[in-house]
Amino acid sequence: MKIAPGTYYKWLTCPVRPRELEEAYLVNAIVDLYRRNKRVYGVRKMWHAARRAGLRIGRDQVGRLMRIAGIQGVRRGAHRTVTTSRDERAPRHPDLVKRGWKTPNRPDAIWVADFTYVWTASGFCYVSFITDVYSRRILGWRASMSKTSDLVTAALAQALSARRRASSEFTARGLIHHSDAGSQYTALAFTEELAEAGIAGSIGTVGDALDNALMESTIGLYKTELIVPGASRRNWVGLRQVERETAEWVRWYNHERIHSSIDYMTPIEREVMYAHTIAQRGEVA
Repeated sequence: MKIAPGTYYKWLTCPVRPRELEEAYLVNAIVDLYRRNKRVYGVRKMWHAARRAGLRIGRDQVGRLMRIAGIQGVRRGAHRTVTTSRDERAPRHPDLVKRGWKTPNRPDAIWVADFTYVWTASGFCYVSFITDVYSRRILGWRASMSKTSDLVTAALAQALSARRRASSEFTARGLIHHSDAGSQYTALAFTEELAEAGIAGSIGTVGDALDNALMESTIGLYKTELIVPGASRRNWVGLRQVERETAEWVRWYNHERIHSSIDYMTPIEREVMYAHTIAQRGEVA
């Protein structure tokens, strides 16, 4: 583009108005927040993130600043590939949750579990997760190149270990583990692990698309925000890369990502707030 010399020198001598300078700084601040949060937030979450960061700006203003910067949130697509298969002969736990995702009033009341796949140059890699319904915290996860019962058993062991490390008084009494009817979750080895830990098993209704909706939502975020960001699929090399990137995503998800379902807090903040509330009640008593 050709620009007349006079126009260029006139632009150099024009003072920048304070309002324009302030907007430029705000755009930079929004871009920094966007990058810090894995480039996945849309306008609504960016607005809440900006307020948490001390930027007193409106939601519409955030949208305008994002348009100026040329950034936008990721859009969740449909991930319909079936990873689990039912064993019709295996005994199944009853559905103890019945879509009661808003029922828990404390951590460790209901854990939900499921696993998904990642296509790599070495073949399919499977990643299992366990999430606490109350706090939305991912407590356990494991990746493997095979989808045997060991995959889901290892995630359960990690979830239990995470709770026991945090509190020597942790008990699984009253805890429900909810999953779909996949053969990995009805396997004798996994059922025995639940029983040994004192956890009540629960399996959703077969053929019900909402039987494990909360866990499917978490996996949807995982696929959208990490595995297939934007419009193009990432090229995954193999298991080690998936493990490394998933570990970082889970850390961010638990400690930094804000969730609209828990009043735009992070899962760790939700659990800390609960512990603080219980401590205050104890002091009052």
